[in-house]
Order: sequence, then structure tokens, then C-alpha cells
Amino acid sequence: MTNVLGKNSNYSDAEAFLFHEARLLDERRFEDWMALFTKTGYYWAPARVEQQDPWNEVSLIFDDREIMTSRIQRLRHPKIYAQLPHSRSVRQISNVQVEKADEKTDDLLVHSTFFMLEHRPTLPHAMERIFAGRITHKLTRANETFQIAYKKVLIANCDTAFDPLFVYF
Repeated sequence: MTNVLGKNSNYSDAEAFLFHEARLLDERRFEDWMALFTKTGYYWAPARVEQQDPWNEVSLIFDDREIMTSRIQRLRHPKIYAQLPHSRSVRQISNVQVEKADEKTDDLLVHSTFFMLEHRPTLPHAMERIFAGRITHKLTRANETFQIAYKKVLIANCDTAFDPLFVYF
């Protein structure tokens, strides 16, 4: 892999892909979002800043496609009372940087920053939570777009106690 400097087609393509991914999540189009992942793709949110991998200690979220499918089915279930009405979210993706591009495979390692507002319109009191952090995507070229080989979301306050998490970041 070689370092990529400046704005080029890799940068523009990656940035557009990340914006599209955020919109799918904001619109609760979870099945379309999951389709962005490769067959072996996974989503990881570490529980500690220094956590090296998701296999040797507990993470906030560590979902492969099978677990994503299960989580999405639960989110769609009519009796998930903690999500009635469901959370609404808005994500902002910024500071997109293509760190590495593999010239042979067209794979990209992309870093970005995110801010996300989750609004939970529960009764008797609505609740808002703000999440922020850094995201690392490994993207694999798939025709004219990308697929996600992995997505690592390092929430700035990942080592804080959280109420149940119902949304992907």
C-alpha cells in the first residue's frame, strides 16, 4: 500500500461513499447499510482507546454479518418497546483522509471524524445523546463503488458507562 496525499479520485469516491453510508444509517435503512459490507466484513466499536483487537476482550459492539442481521431484526421487531418510537439520528462525517491505497487491489484505508446526535422521543421525557469519535474503514473496490471490509468506530468516550446502545455509529 502507498500513502495517498491530497484530494484525488480515491478521496472523492471514499468521501461520497462515507456520506452515503451515514445517510443510510440516519434513514434507518439498515438492510441497505448491511449490504455495503463484504461477506466477511465486520463492524467494531472498541470499549477502550488502547484496545488492539475485538477478539481478545469485550467491545461495545463487534458485529459480523450474522450478528448485524440479528440486531437489525430486533430493531425492526414490533415489540422492541425501548425503541417505540424509534430513535432518530443525524450523523456528520468530516476530516476524511485516505491514508493508504493499494494500487493492485484498489483497497483503501480511510479515516474520518464523526459526530452523531441520537434523539430518543420516549415518554415522558425525550432524551438526546451525542457521540463523537474517529472511524477507520477498510474499503474494497466493488465495481463502481466500495464494500466495507471492516469499520472500526472509536468513540471519544468509549470507556464511559452507556445506557443501552440501539444505533450503529
